[in-house]
Amino acid sequence: MRHLLAQHSCIPTRRRCLLLEVISKEHYMKPFGEREKLFPTLLKIKIIFSLKFVCLNLNLSDCPPLGLESLKVSDDQLESSSYLSVGLGPHRGRLNIQSGLEDDDEYDGAWCAGVEDQEQWLQLNALRPTLFTGVILQGRNSIWSLNWVRTYKVQFSNDSSVWQPCMNGSEEAVFVGNEDLETPVLALFPEPSVAQYIRINPQTWFSNGTICLRAEVLGCPVPDPDNPHFSETESGSSDDLDFRHHNYNEMRKLMKSVNDECPNITRIYTIGRSYTGLKLYVMEISDNPGKHELGEPEFRYVAGMHGNEVLGRELLLNLMQYICREYNRGNQRVIQLVKDTRIHLLPSMNPDGYEAAYEKGSELSGWALGRYSFEGIDMNHNFPDLNNIMWDAQEMAMDKRRVSNHYIPMPEYYTSTEALVAPETRAVISWMQDIPFVLSANLHGGELVVTYPFDCTRDWIPRQDTPTADNDFFRWLATVYASANLVMANPERRICHSEDFQQHNNIINGADWHTVPGSMNDFSYLHTNCFEITVELSCDKFPHASELPIEWENNKESLLLYMEQVHRGIKGVIRDKDTRAGIANAVIKVDGLGHDIRSAVDGDFWHLLNPGEYKITVWAEGYFPRIRHCSVGSEPRATICDFTLTKTSQDRLKQILASGGKIPRDNQVRIRAMRMRKLRQRGETGGRGGAPS
Repeated sequence: MRHLLAQHSCIPTRRRCLLLEVISKEHYMKPFGEREKLFPTLLKIKIIFSLKFVCLNLNLSDCPPLGLESLKVSDDQLESSSYLSVGLGPHRGRLNIQSGLEDDDEYDGAWCAGVEDQEQWLQLNALRPTLFTGVILQGRNSIWSLNWVRTYKVQFSNDSSVWQPCMNGSEEAVFVGNEDLETPVLALFPEPSVAQYIRINPQTWFSNGTICLRAEVLGCPVPDPDNPHFSETESGSSDDLDFRHHNYNEMRKLMKSVNDECPNITRIYTIGRSYTGLKLYVMEISDNPGKHELGEPEFRYVAGMHGNEVLGRELLLNLMQYICREYNRGNQRVIQLVKDTRIHLLPSMNPDGYEAAYEKGSELSGWALGRYSFEGIDMNHNFPDLNNIMWDAQEMAMDKRRVSNHYIPMPEYYTSTEALVAPETRAVISWMQDIPFVLSANLHGGELVVTYPFDCTRDWIPRQDTPTADNDFFRWLATVYASANLVMANPERRICHSEDFQQHNNIINGADWHTVPGSMNDFSYLHTNCFEITVELSCDKFPHASELPIEWENNKESLLLYMEQVHRGIKGVIRDKDTRAGIANAVIKVDGLGHDIRSAVDGDFWHLLNPGEYKITVWAEGYFPRIRHCSVGSEPRATICDFTLTKTSQDRLKQILASGGKIPRDNQVRIRAMRMRKLRQRGETGGRGGAPS
């Protein structure tokens, strides 16, 4: 986050060494009052735990969220005085948790007390000594109810029996809560305290509602030398990467540093600008950067379409660092990937939205700030809706086979300067059209699931399984990422909000989750050759910087393994039989599959396919079609399936005449015979026996 507490000065931000004295086990078990006589209050820190001379060199404003939002805090660690229903239990009192479609179901949008009085509380067991420094509060997520807490108190305990209030001088502190449902409100404690338990105790609430809240707790874990389970530092990543949130300028500097470190395999370029003029930077990684190599597939990752879903941005910055360094270290897997693939990484499609969310910080930006472009456009609904153009044409056609199922042109209204299209969207569309991408993934946040096209339902209903012709391969792609993701693959994990995707193995057809007309995935599939999925990376849209190392470990193998899938299926070059030149825009049709692809400018093509035997037909304007049978194996290595096409007689004749050549004798005979047949069909021979002059 952007230094979550940077705008709050009630806690000094200079580094401090807090010396926590140790006393005997007997003293440790004493009640609060007696124990406090033995502990001096050091720098206004209430010492509730007794530890062995532990020096904490920390900045109190750096204490991170304990993880209610990120689910690092388990449901078992949360308790409450009462709750209104099972769906409003303490396990739902998590910052930014989203409710189901209906109130009072199993997945409601907050913890709500079952009794309306000032004795109600939500309690967190941190499981270890923790320096608690603050609380963030939010109202109930609901479109039907208005419930939030206006003021509250906080208490601490070591044993959950004896409680000590958070004090503001000589008085018990009362903190200001919320005035709406969604805005997170931060309160820092005047006297941070070391304890194991913390309670949030509502005092007043919205008069027309009831006691409901979502919360996050800030705190620094305190190392306990008596308990080896709690070390000073928590596990993260062994990779030496820049694990922090990067604003626009910091992102540029990091990308430049990667390019400087690996100039032989990297290139930075831009595809356009945001509404406010920020450049959309792309990192290219290839053994021959800046050039499309014949037969080498093009791959892309796109992140930050929604500016507040920031994990994808940081993962792509981590990925470019990782590939660069592992390539230099001689990692054969990475070297092979760079040698055989041209990789493009766009870490921030919506830099304007990101800057807005970054300015507020990871826990204070809420659920929606920064999602939209500067103009207020949701870019994942901003691409041309080609689905319904295709489906409408199919319904009207007598022969559906004659309806184009690929390279569907954009509608005229969309290309108009009056169309409400974000400049970022137009830039990405031009990028898609300029480079023959084969495979892509669009990185999002706020859930843990991988979705695959179609994203839009055919009948305009809220959700319905709407598969593409390549449904089996899309399911494979989604499974590859989900199965290698350490969190998605964990059968013990809890759901993020209200959808249990584990019953689908953490993959789902996009339209079967919720319909999204004008999605980038559907446009990519219907307008270009590129197959694209969406990866929802984390329950928390804007995880704290302290979570980034473990999130990298959660996703590293998935990111690499998914890129390697670009080498599945068949690939080849379509050439002119006579000139040996590549034929652009040739159609590659797989028998029994209702979605074709086309060759690139140089005649090369790639068709992602599952293992099996396939009948492939290739045709191009002015050429006779050609059929081949190609076999696809299970290993991630594309089968070479080249084609040579012969021009039709008429096009061959045009080619010869255009080059100033003479018509060969055999062609002259064939042309005369064709003319004779036409004349006879018209009944115009008039009894003449000879060939026409």
